[in-house]
Amino acid sequence: MVGHPVGAVHIPWMDEPDWVPDARFSARIKDVFSSHESVPVPGHAPPILLICRCGERSSDAGKCLIDDGMANVYNVEGGFEGPLDDNRQRSTSSGWRFDGLPWQQY
Repeated sequence: MVGHPVGAVHIPWMDEPDWVPDARFSARIKDVFSSHESVPVPGHAPPILLICRCGERSSDAGKCLIDDGMANVYNVEGGFEGPLDDNRQRSTSSGWRFDGLPWQQY
């Protein structure tokens, strides 16, 4: 990992070395909201913004959350670094970092 949006809570959908989806992913997301200081307005789901390196894994993670009954789930198209270019480099055409949005290094 090279970084993340400022203020993001890192909850991996899948991670090295196996790259297998975490069966407790939805529960981990719910835990973040239940332990957060601000209580969401009853009947209104808090927004969940998902991001990965290029936007593919976070899209799949969002589908999992929606299948588990969560609402207000959004995926950052292009991810943090965007797709590979012809030279197999990222952050050259799109992505959170390419767009100059606030981020911090791990």
